[in-house]
Amino acid sequence: MAELNQSTGKTGGRGALKRMPVRVDLTAMVDLAFLLITFFMLTTSLTKPKAMDVVMPADGPPGAVSDKSTMTICLGANNKTVFFLGMAASPLTKPQLSKYGQDMRKAIVDMSKQVYASTGRRMMVLIKPGEHSHYENLVDALDEMNITKVRSYAIAKLTAEDSNILKQQGIY
Repeated sequence: MAELNQSTGKTGGRGALKRMPVRVDLTAMVDLAFLLITFFMLTTSLTKPKAMDVVMPADGPPGAVSDKSTMTICLGANNKTVFFLGMAASPLTKPQLSKYGQDMRKAIVDMSKQVYASTGRRMMVLIKPGEHSHYENLVDALDEMNITKVRSYAIAKLTAEDSNILKQQGIY
């Protein structure tokens, strides 16, 4: 229970009027506040976890993919990547260094257009995380696949040739 006390003050006049202290009971208001808090906690929907589905390959023989329609992205140190068309043993384009975000997105879109113009097929992307790349880098690369609407991509192991390319670019 709460009380509000008012001071008795003199009013200029014949005498002092005696005022009674005002008493306010706040119990009902506190009960209502807790009822509302409980109601909103029970009826609200919490944030759903966001996850991207990654389809893992089925058991069986590996499928053949043309070097002309395969883009390889090697994830290196310092939040940088190296990308090229083809395989690391004999890349069809010169390996280029890029950062995550707009640089990588532009490279994927440009390479996809180039592959479609030359082969008439959609591009396959191989994502190869290096030893010094972070898990966040892999997630960023997968996000770029989703943003650029690349339908065929795979996470592969880094080969010795890929490591050499990362060393040449200085991000191994």
